[in-house]
Amino acid sequence: MKKNENNFAYIDGSNLHNGIKSLGWDFDYARFRVFLREKYSVQKAYIFLGMIPKYKNLYTYLQEAGYSLIFKEVIYSKEGKPKGNCDADIVVKVMQDSYENKFDKALLVSSDGDYASLVSYLLERKHLHTIISPAPEKRCSILLKRTDAKISYIYDQKSKLEARKEKAPNEHRNSSGSFS
Repeated sequence: MKKNENNFAYIDGSNLHNGIKSLGWDFDYARFRVFLREKYSVQKAYIFLGMIPKYKNLYTYLQEAGYSLIFKEVIYSKEGKPKGNCDADIVVKVMQDSYENKFDKALLVSSDGDYASLVSYLLERKHLHTIISPAPEKRCSILLKRTDAKISYIYDQKSKLEARKEKAPNEHRNSSGSFS
């Protein structure tokens, strides 16, 4: 990776949340943003998610951590379960930015096979850096794997991305904040 690259990350917020939830550990979104910047030279990180007013504090936190939020209107099932499918919005945004040459390389954060055709398009244009799968390898879509794109798995970075528990006052912390 070149340190001066202008790479963009496109994050399926629901897929990231559900993938991390399946791993059973607390995820530090702020540390993930630093990780994306330092490891992949991500200058712009978009998170696509449904807008639910009760999560306004989460949205503020994500923005303060350096993410650009793109909201999808949420609809509710008869059972009251929210649904804010962002797949099409992500595809359109990536295609627009690719066509307009806004980035050097794109990173896709998702395990969803619905993005396979987008990944193929980005590979053809030499605009794909990496897919970052929130799900374990066995749960990442076979459709993404068949594209032969590079796939990295978040669970491999647990030591860097897991939310840290508060340490006792006499314990020393590593305060470097770097993932390099």
